[in-house]
Amino acid sequence: MEQEIILNEHNKQEYPPMHSAEHILNRTMVNMFGCNRSHNAHIERKKSKCDYYLPQAPTAEQMQAVEDKVNEVIASNLEVSTKLVPRAEVNPAEVDLNKLPAGVSDTLRLVYVGDYDVCACVGTHVENTSEIGTFKIISSDYSADTSVLRIRFKLV
Repeated sequence: MEQEIILNEHNKQEYPPMHSAEHILNRTMVNMFGCNRSHNAHIERKKSKCDYYLPQAPTAEQMQAVEDKVNEVIASNLEVSTKLVPRAEVNPAEVDLNKLPAGVSDTLRLVYVGDYDVCACVGTHVENTSEIGTFKIISSDYSADTSVLRIRFKLV
């Protein structure tokens, strides 16, 4: 007898290209700065923002390198796929589980952007990064008081 898999419901409908770009931005920030994925994100069709805890403000050159890397990954035409995995089998060293809501289901939906990124997510995504478009950082600002970098971005 096959067990029915129950996933948590999602509370909003994202614009798949922007939401997929957010995944790539998060992995890029983790790789380049050693920080965690964004602790706060607002993802919309026209423009979006993500907040990251960093010990110091990145330089203009570093922010350009972030934009360039995100676009490099997008241009790689990576498949975006999902896999249902029992939570107990997910390696927290590979998949950040810190932002999971209380009472999360025993089965997690992992979203893979090729071999570049994997994270637990119930949102909507493109099937291939070629569907995203060009990632553009509109602005960024850093608060030394809170150690938060906010990146505002859009797709063109």
